[in-house]
Amino acid sequence: MTAQTHPSKTPSYADIVDRMQSMLADDLEATERLLIERAKSPVDVIPDLSGYIVSAGGKRLRPMITLIAAHACGSTNPGTHALATAVEFIHTATLLHDDVVDDSDLRRGKKAAKNVWGNNASILVGDFLFARAFTLMVETGNLEILKILSNASSVIAEGEVHQLAAASRTDLPTEEYLAIVEAKTAALFEAAAEAGALSSGPDGEIHAAALASYGKNLGLAFQIVDDALDYGGTTSVIGKAVGDDFREGKSTLPVIIARRRGSAEDQAFWDRALNIETQEEADLAHAIHLIRSTGAAEATVIEAQAYADLAKAALRSLPQGVWRDALSDLADFCVSRVH
Repeated sequence: MTAQTHPSKTPSYADIVDRMQSMLADDLEATERLLIERAKSPVDVIPDLSGYIVSAGGKRLRPMITLIAAHACGSTNPGTHALATAVEFIHTATLLHDDVVDDSDLRRGKKAAKNVWGNNASILVGDFLFARAFTLMVETGNLEILKILSNASSVIAEGEVHQLAAASRTDLPTEEYLAIVEAKTAALFEAAAEAGALSSGPDGEIHAAALASYGKNLGLAFQIVDDALDYGGTTSVIGKAVGDDFREGKSTLPVIIARRRGSAEDQAFWDRALNIETQEEADLAHAIHLIRSTGAAEATVIEAQAYADLAKAALRSLPQGVWRDALSDLADFCVSRVH
């Protein structure tokens, strides 16, 4: 592929994703075929429900990381496509489970699957997709990749349980918040990048550790921005209802910073408003006001940018070229969603 010139102005996140999808057109087509094929089942509700959330789209960010990481180290192959599909199945399964746990009404801009088929079906189809993901991993015949993605699946589950246990804790330390984010979100980004590298051949083994570091820091940046968007984004960007985290009593980084910087009266507000039993309908608007007035929104974005910069720094050992540039641009994309 010939080198591409970049426009003088900073591209929007939509521009970046569109360019990635164009560069990966053949790979993504193969991945989409596998997503449809491997979600098939004689039990109608399985392809209906899984197809509902998979076809809702999303940016396919995690599979793209797997595919671009492979290209950055050499090239993609059918094994890479299987891994990209497995990564998306794991992600989709966690979304199905999360929407039940969080009682979310929207996912990727449409009704959550549990609102169409019910909680039980959503959980069980999520389990089915996890199983399909492991089948795809085994088919690659690479035990190291199987170890990486299976470990990531365990860590994700631990992160979700940790977050549930920390719900409504207004005194959540920043370090604990970051540990939750690293487990529930960054672990899959890390595994996606590392597995993609290893699927590409011998050079992938050389760069796997660097790409794992890239993925972890990219995932941290992505989730921190998501948490900021919950207090000022749009449903089309985050794919769920704005304010969901607040209504669920989650102490995310914007809240942690705003509470730390606020007055005693502000802290009392957070203590009451993050308790779902005492939360009032007008509280979200005041929460957004406090996050903006204390500078917590800007501080959260600065933190996300720091992790995006770490992600880009991890790429320095990779061969220069359009694929390394693409990974760097993805880090910029994660943060640019707030603009």
